[in-house]
Amino acid sequence: MRSDPEDKPRNLKSMLSEAKDASELMVDLAYAALYFDDEGMADAVLGLEVDMSALVHEMRSLAMLAVRHPREVDGMSSVLQVVSSIEQIANAAVDISKIVLHHLGIPRALIVDLAQAAEVSHRLVVAPGSHLANRPLRDMELPVAVGMRVVAIQRGRHWITDVGGDSIVEPGDVLFMRGDPAGIVRLRELAAMERWNPPEPDDDHALSDLDRAVDTLVEMKNLSEAAIGLAYSALVLDDLSLAREVRSMQERLDGMKASMQTWVLRAAADAAQVSDADPAGLRGLLHVAEAAEDIGDQARNITSLVLEDEDIHPVLALALGDTDDVVVQVPVAPGSEADDSTLGSLGLAVDPGYHVLAIRRAASYIYNPPRTVRLWVGDELLASGPEEGRDRLAAICGYSMDIDEETGHIELTPTG
Repeated sequence: MRSDPEDKPRNLKSMLSEAKDASELMVDLAYAALYFDDEGMADAVLGLEVDMSALVHEMRSLAMLAVRHPREVDGMSSVLQVVSSIEQIANAAVDISKIVLHHLGIPRALIVDLAQAAEVSHRLVVAPGSHLANRPLRDMELPVAVGMRVVAIQRGRHWITDVGGDSIVEPGDVLFMRGDPAGIVRLRELAAMERWNPPEPDDDHALSDLDRAVDTLVEMKNLSEAAIGLAYSALVLDDLSLAREVRSMQERLDGMKASMQTWVLRAAADAAQVSDADPAGLRGLLHVAEAAEDIGDQARNITSLVLEDEDIHPVLALALGDTDDVVVQVPVAPGSEADDSTLGSLGLAVDPGYHVLAIRRAASYIYNPPRTVRLWVGDELLASGPEEGRDRLAAICGYSMDIDEETGHIELTPTG
């Protein structure tokens, strides 16, 4: 989020876009702070919260001033509802980051499980004279070289979230990256930072209540992040089936939270029987579960506008579709590169830099699909990524993409 007062967005559309991007960045950084036990990343979340609070206040004021007739009230209330959800998502990210800052305790098993995610965030401080200093991002080709992309730059007290190929990295910049965790080691070498070794699981141990709690919590994290992505997509696309799927995901999160709490209480009871174990170290698990459920609740709140056929203000579709990442729906055509390929073999996170939120298969969804999922003709990818990568994603699925510049309408033409 840009913190320079002169650079603040001046209309509701751009403010909403900024706030949505910033809240998602905060969630990414908060979970990454857990993964790396990085107080610097957790502090960055708190810094973004200050800007977010000011932006939310400004959006609410502008929304109220924009209502000039009673018939406009219902539409503008939908904007305020989304603003409130974005704010609550940011608050959940702050709660996660405080687990690190307040040293509430996170079991090593959770750190190891988070390391297995398809995408992770990472924080880099660019050293003078390093390979990254004083160069535009385009020249580095980081998505190809290491499988990670820059999603934000912190330069002193200022934030740059509209990062592009022409953005020049300066010594002392703090880069916030997202992508394949396998690229972190090489990335830190390029930035002239100390070597980092990923956490390794224990060689062998019996499945415990703590293991069950951690596994459930990691699934809650993945499910809540996928729910938010699908919720925005449902709103932008006015897709009732997507909205219903988000509702189902939120209900599942509620059940998973209850199960996870049971496993934690049992693990705490076991720890209390061991003289050198501290059950208080499990508090962080409960806090993460609460935050993950809160994020799922806000996804459900956003989709309620679609589920209940509310009057949705046009600015929402314009703003949420005009963010750093765009959401694209592309089916898999016969004979295409995607047909009969796994997500891992396609390498979409590297080229064209897209993250698959879900796969629509027949009448159901596979949300946050793993790399091992094999695609078939008729599958429909719901993916988010950079606008400039849309044509490449369509080509991989066997289509050419034509976009109406005035309406934003997308037409897919089979290339086979």
